[in-house]
Amino acid sequence: MDRFEADIVVIGAGVIGLASARALARAGREVIVLEAEDAIAVHTSSRNSEVIHAGIYYPQGSLKARHCVAGRRMLYDYLDTHGVAVKRCGKLVVAIGEAEAGELGAIKARAEANGVEELRLLSGAEARALEPALSGDVTAALHSPVSGIFDSHAYFLALQGELEDAGGSIAFGTPLVSGAVEASHVRLVTGGASPAEIRARTVVNAAGHQAVAIAAAIEGPHTAALPRTWFTKGNYFTITGRVPFSRLIYPMPTTSSLGLHLTIDLGGNGKLGPDAEWLPEDAAPPFDYRVDPARAAVFLAEARRYWPELTEDRLAPGYAGVRPKLVPKGAPSGDFRIEGPEAHGSAGLINLLGIESPGLTSSLSIAEHVAELAG
Repeated sequence: MDRFEADIVVIGAGVIGLASARALARAGREVIVLEAEDAIAVHTSSRNSEVIHAGIYYPQGSLKARHCVAGRRMLYDYLDTHGVAVKRCGKLVVAIGEAEAGELGAIKARAEANGVEELRLLSGAEARALEPALSGDVTAALHSPVSGIFDSHAYFLALQGELEDAGGSIAFGTPLVSGAVEASHVRLVTGGASPAEIRARTVVNAAGHQAVAIAAAIEGPHTAALPRTWFTKGNYFTITGRVPFSRLIYPMPTTSSLGLHLTIDLGGNGKLGPDAEWLPEDAAPPFDYRVDPARAAVFLAEARRYWPELTEDRLAPGYAGVRPKLVPKGAPSGDFRIEGPEAHGSAGLINLLGIESPGLTSSLSIAEHVAELAG
């Protein structure tokens, strides 16, 4: 087994690991990324809606609110300067009936407290003036012009390129087996084709689905207060034919998801999702990403609340993703946990736990946070 020393080891080459590694390498640190898979961004990062979120839904003062708003602004600048395709299409959060309409004001107030710009409450008629295909049952809407869509895969490749240009590297096919926080370093043992023992000054655990399990595999004081992980599968259905909307259409949010929303991608193709299918309590990676065609009936019923002309023959199973959650089914949506030594007592270790939506939008802001914790 090879043995060597490292300045910073980042575990996981999803969007959070890539963005964090890039930020650290550009700050002059020597960075190695360990990735168990053979490619970047294989799981949560590449299995989502590719939406740039405004920061509307999250509790004031939460890490989700902070990093979504800051990260969204940073992300638009990054995409523009790096030539990555992006469209500031905006979105409508639509209310059906007076009860839902009455909730929009509170959502707007919370969003504005988070720093979200340009929000406007619309009547049902004003919403249909923007999107004539909306149902006559839509009684009100919240318009967010700063929401958008982008080419996430081009973004991941740009992050990887800048990481490598700054001297960082990615070791693919290199899973973490075990580790321990020791006096002057964090010792890691890796598997794969070339097992190694690494003595790292700082370790950033950005392992996504496996982040809590990875944290538990590294011995140290932090293991005394680790949360457990629950998983929700989000299924998507694609829509054949032309979609008569130019903006993203979102129903009212639930405790576990933002609802079965309609997204139009950069090619003009539409999709519905994700839903929130809670997996069994003992679920663990690897996950089954197949989409059950029978779920189309539920998707159709939900979407027809705001798009009555949609028919089931236009829906086809698309793809699915799985979110790591730190709260069980029925609980209010949890926050990110981004914890350094001051929070958990293990010197040299930074844990990023429960990084689900809006993690993609938040990635550059989270990376700045990680760089600050790394010192």
